[in-house]
Amino acid sequence: MSILVLYATVEGHSRKIAEYAAAHLEKMGHGVVVGDVREPGFAIPGRFDGVLLCAPVHMGRYPASVAQFILDWKTALAEVPTALVSVTLAIRSGIAEDRAEAEGYPAHLEKKTGFHIPKVHHAAGALKYLEYDFFKRMLMRQIASKEGGPVDTSRDHEFTDWAALDTFLQEFADDISLAARA
Repeated sequence: MSILVLYATVEGHSRKIAEYAAAHLEKMGHGVVVGDVREPGFAIPGRFDGVLLCAPVHMGRYPASVAQFILDWKTALAEVPTALVSVTLAIRSGIAEDRAEAEGYPAHLEKKTGFHIPKVHHAAGALKYLEYDFFKRMLMRQIASKEGGPVDTSRDHEFTDWAALDTFLQEFADDISLAARA
């Protein structure tokens, strides 16, 4: 099976997740093409058996390039198993309302694009303190402190549950295999 793995990224963690997913799917025996959703010209979604999108949520929304890609290709995406890895720190919040909001982000994307992504995995991202400018570092530290998260700004902190992602990827690969037999 051939799988297209596309990502959008702001700080690089969604790209890391996409590259991890691509490597994991390849280990399962699938052919994988991975790339930035802003530059998909080399890979037409209709030529793949499945499409996996990895996208971060910042300030309550996905990058515009993700919505535009879905709008441009929703007919082709509807033809194959399609999944989304939604990357946001809010999914690991200790505040139920924040987690619920994070779980609702894909529905907002669906409303914006008119396309329902049938399989979604919510992945916690990373605090990239070393990449933030002073003001963002202090803001993120303040938010992390409120949440009981790490406040050591001398290093980055990663929260992705890789084992849970592995399980999701296996389920997605199984969906692709089932669709190919139908």
